[in-house]
Amino acid sequence: MATPLRDIPTTIITGFLGVGKTTAITELLRLKPARESWAVLINEFGEVGVDGALLQGQQGDDSGIHIREVPGGCMCCAAGLPMQVGLNHLLIRARPDRLLIEPTGLGHPKEVLQVLSDLYRDVLDVQQVLTLVDARQLADQRYTDNDTFNQQIAIADCIIGNKSDLYQPEDSQRLRDYVQHHGRTHASVLLTTRGQLALSMLDRKADAPPELDDEQSAHPHHHLAQDETPILAIDTPLPASGYLKAENSGEGHRSVGWRFSSDRLFHHDRLFSFLSGIDAMRLKAVFLTDKGAFGYNLTNDALSEITLQTCDESRIEIINKIIDPNWETQLMQCLIA
Repeated sequence: MATPLRDIPTTIITGFLGVGKTTAITELLRLKPARESWAVLINEFGEVGVDGALLQGQQGDDSGIHIREVPGGCMCCAAGLPMQVGLNHLLIRARPDRLLIEPTGLGHPKEVLQVLSDLYRDVLDVQQVLTLVDARQLADQRYTDNDTFNQQIAIADCIIGNKSDLYQPEDSQRLRDYVQHHGRTHASVLLTTRGQLALSMLDRKADAPPELDDEQSAHPHHHLAQDETPILAIDTPLPASGYLKAENSGEGHRSVGWRFSSDRLFHHDRLFSFLSGIDAMRLKAVFLTDKGAFGYNLTNDALSEITLQTCDESRIEIINKIIDPNWETQLMQCLIA
């Protein structure tokens, strides 16, 4: 009989859209001790599940890294029950030495912490909450007036100013001042580039538990009853057409995503041209092309492309305030007949 799982060292890595959470996790996974088993639970706003495919596609089969996705919105709200099912399966399969959790950038981090504290008090030992921030955003009221953005800073043990190589001199000081006024009293501030973090950061024990009062954590999302498990696009069998489309909305944002069967191949150069021309807050994708498997990541700064070791099927998710109806037609034109 397996030994009960207890006190698994757990780190929550949060931050707003496009700040580099998945990149930071990728960098941390490269530092994983060879003999350890790590688990990663990824929560996405969209429904097709791209982040997990991006991470898994960069790992070898014997990497000791186990990844599980919970798409469909905030993991403590509409995806609450799938989150519990997904986390339970992940822990049983991986029996990890360490767990990393990445909530969606549009989720409610205080409630995520509350769910973990209530349901997994003996199983998980939440040692550190890391919040990634692009300090340039602090000059934009769309971020500083956003409750989720401020919650992510308010719960953090360490606020990480990512992409610091792109900052102006005043951005770093603005971040420190903002954390002093909106962060926890013991919170530290670190600057980094390309999500590069030291492995030792995961083990710093918080000085005090997050403050989770009812007023701060309340929000209007519907919580599912036990018999209301949603069917998400990531779990839906692909139809005869070989692809499906899924949309989601919430927190003033919309997402649209597509999944394609593994026999649908894309023309690499046409695809890259299409992706480069998209004007959106966020885009992530994995594609099977005539030149191999690639992962894509679009932020306000640039579109990046990486080669993947593995890719089971092509997936793309776009998040923006407004969805362009022409994107689907342009995407289909990139398919190889």
